[in-house]
Amino acid sequence: MLLGQMVSGLFEAFKLIIEGDPEIYTIIFLSLRVSGIALFIATAAGVPLGAWLGLTGFPGRRLVVALVYTGMGLPPVVVGLVVFMLLSTTGPLGSLGWLFKVPGMILAQSIIALPIVAGLTMSAVGGVNKNVKQQLVALGASPAQVRWATLSEARMGVIAAVLAGFGRIVAEVGAVMLVGGNIQYRTRVLTTAIVLETRKGNFGMALALGIILLIISFFVNAAVLRLHRKELGES
Repeated sequence: MLLGQMVSGLFEAFKLIIEGDPEIYTIIFLSLRVSGIALFIATAAGVPLGAWLGLTGFPGRRLVVALVYTGMGLPPVVVGLVVFMLLSTTGPLGSLGWLFKVPGMILAQSIIALPIVAGLTMSAVGGVNKNVKQQLVALGASPAQVRWATLSEARMGVIAAVLAGFGRIVAEVGAVMLVGGNIQYRTRVLTTAIVLETRKGNFGMALALGIILLIISFFVNAAVLRLHRKELGES
């Protein structure tokens, strides 16, 4: 009986995808919009932060690095809880009115992605051959030019960091469920919709959304793997 339900659910899932069910595509576009904007914010802040940490020594650097690495492993549901409290009517950011709205979801996902982008960028920049920096200094390059050239050398790792950040937030459920509320046509994204449809026993819709999420995750992970291979000089 279970096998029959799975086969029936898969058949219905592919039917919904092929026929272009409007609710599915509304959910897809909202998911990509929320995660895309959050990734842009995390990249704009995380790449400079990671490059700075990878290139600069200063008192307290170890503490900052430790905080970044800790942030990379933060449970999304904890981030969602903190953002929920900040955006609630009694919270310090309650006046923004972002709770159960797209901006609140973007804020939560930005916080999740930021340490991932920063931490992996820092590792990529720190992994650049020191001889490159020494040669640039010997040729009379300014500190700013050395930093820019080093970041350019680490570009594959930086792009991989950005893609890794996207892969993490597009597949997370805890934070967006808490902050967004999973409201139909307003804050329902792929992961929260899968949870809801599974609870309702609507396995066809849940599987359709799951297949789409897997496809997105596959392409993101394939891109990261390809970049790593290019960085290592593999074909």
